[in-house]
Amino acid sequence: MRLATFNVNSIRRRVGHVRRFLERKQPDLLFLQELKCRTEEFPALDFADTGYRVHAIGQQGGRNGVAVLGRIPFEVVLEELPGDGGDNHARYIEVSAAGMRAAGIYLPNGNSGGDDGYAYKLNWMERLRVLAKERLDAFIPFAVLGDFNVCPTALDLVPGALPPTDALVRPETRAAWRALEHLGLTDALRALHPGERVYTYWDYGANFELNRGLRIDHALLSAELAERLSGAEVDVAPRAEDQPSDHTPVIVELA
Repeated sequence: MRLATFNVNSIRRRVGHVRRFLERKQPDLLFLQELKCRTEEFPALDFADTGYRVHAIGQQGGRNGVAVLGRIPFEVVLEELPGDGGDNHARYIEVSAAGMRAAGIYLPNGNSGGDDGYAYKLNWMERLRVLAKERLDAFIPFAVLGDFNVCPTALDLVPGALPPTDALVRPETRAAWRALEHLGLTDALRALHPGERVYTYWDYGANFELNRGLRIDHALLSAELAERLSGAEVDVAPRAEDQPSDHTPVIVELA
């Protein structure tokens, strides 16, 4: 089983990038973030010949947005993160497939909107923790993949890349990440690459060539899935293509 996540930073601009990734890596499930289009604007016809079924959740105004592409059967069980009925951001999708639950997320950045924006980020992370605990308490094999907008430790960013006040590295953010791990979720990439500086995001400019990046795209696995973990990698090829997203895919292999 191969799971993947890719923040495309506008799906309509990155159709070619996603198609080439699907052809090269052939994930069973691919979660996309930051579609930047309404649901009806998702270019589903551009994937009609790939063998992948698409389910997209967009947002009015063309912000945020998440989707799943699957070459295996899946059922969408949630299109929003529970816990706040007034939250209309398109940031969460959860599917049932192959005897497991897999969620794709676009966690709030937290650097815009002042104190309220950061509070929204922390509240969103707590809502995610509550839902993950429900899944784990029910012994449901559970995976969460996506753009978490969190650098969990100092190893996950180039030294000096962000100030300590940045929402991606603030102590409260990292504590909320650890709360997810303390439930029993395993950081798949870090489990297989301990101590290694691996990045998934590089701001535009020369940062990719200089490898001045951040690791903010992650895959968290429940114990049942972590026991099956056989591979985890960052695929830098899409980031090196013309007109790329500022993110690149993360891939997890389950035996």
